[in-house]
Amino acid sequence: MKYVIVIPDGCADEPIAALGGLTPLQAANLPAMDRLAAEGILAVANNTPAHFPAGSEVATLCLLGYDPNVYFTGRAPLEAAAQGITLGKNDWAIRCNLVTIQDQTMVDFTADHVSTEEATELLGMLQSELIGKAENDPFLSRLEFVPGVSYRNLLIYRGDQSVTPPFSLDTRAEAPHDLTDLPVADGFPRGPGSDLLVRLMNESADLFASHPINQKRIAAGKRPVTNIWLWGLGGAPDLPSIQELHGVKGAMITAVDLLRGIAALVGWPRIEVEGATGYLDTDYAAKGCAAIDALESYDVVCVHVEAPDEASHEGRHDAKVKALEQIDKHIVGPLAEALAKHGDHRILVTPDHPTFCSTKKHTHGVVPLLMTGTGITPDSQTTYDEMSAVASGERFDQGWDMLGKFIKR
Repeated sequence: MKYVIVIPDGCADEPIAALGGLTPLQAANLPAMDRLAAEGILAVANNTPAHFPAGSEVATLCLLGYDPNVYFTGRAPLEAAAQGITLGKNDWAIRCNLVTIQDQTMVDFTADHVSTEEATELLGMLQSELIGKAENDPFLSRLEFVPGVSYRNLLIYRGDQSVTPPFSLDTRAEAPHDLTDLPVADGFPRGPGSDLLVRLMNESADLFASHPINQKRIAAGKRPVTNIWLWGLGGAPDLPSIQELHGVKGAMITAVDLLRGIAALVGWPRIEVEGATGYLDTDYAAKGCAAIDALESYDVVCVHVEAPDEASHEGRHDAKVKALEQIDKHIVGPLAEALAKHGDHRILVTPDHPTFCSTKKHTHGVVPLLMTGTGITPDSQTTYDEMSAVASGERFDQGWDMLGKFIKR
């Protein structure tokens, strides 16, 4: 049996007046997804339990069959795994966004999509000025800024048995993408060790204010990087592989470090695709072709596309509709055709969590999924969207139970 999982990140939404009262899924022209919906079953799944953040870190774990009550330790440790960073039992990983805050409002959680080169230089300066000069500080001297991609970076705390880490599971901060256009005052880190994190965030603002990179960005009409935003921290996770749990060998195609990290932890190699950006300009066709090629070597191929989520964060319903149509045309359609040539097969299309264009943020709630292929008896639904999925009557109230139904050994 060959399996394909397509994750159009954050595509679930609510009806939008500008779309005639339709959701983006309903408004988009999705012939491939609708055809698969008519051939299979629809359902809704809850991948964001109310006591966890409504983000991809929890939702993707649920989607891939992992109970977050057992396996979730924080978002940043998942991204650390993407960079091959091993965390010891006394270590912590902290997500480090480069952001634009003006008048105490989160104007842009990506700092106008700061380049990786700019981010690397800015973080190198912070390492030198904030950490390198703190040799006698028991906590600061244990920190290291690790550049990632664009605005998505990490801060690593290396502990040992001689010093109790300053953080705990009660240390929390709001995700910057959930503060878009909102005041940041109530989103700052809180709990054990939060004073250290807030101090670094405030001092970064002072150091960035007159940095040459920001001077060049402003001159070019771009938003400046005003400071770092620290959040999503946690200790080392320990996940059994999907091959251990389900007996299948898989691979991940994504342009996002969080998904790369989850793939590494569940035992899936990551297939890097040239032109995959993690944004609206990603090369959808290249991702589809890479997935088709991967079917020759793997039992399960998972294709994650960040574009619908990015459109939602920008409040652009039109861009979200276009991204969904590109996913349908260049990924779902070609993959469905290729799967048929491999004999027994199944395909699953589902977002991880809802992201509303109206609020520009992730939200709790169920998402629609379609599942079709060998051994799946069709239901009466004929289109893939939120309303049809609810009408199906099929529910996975614990999202982590869904994968076991999809993958049959």
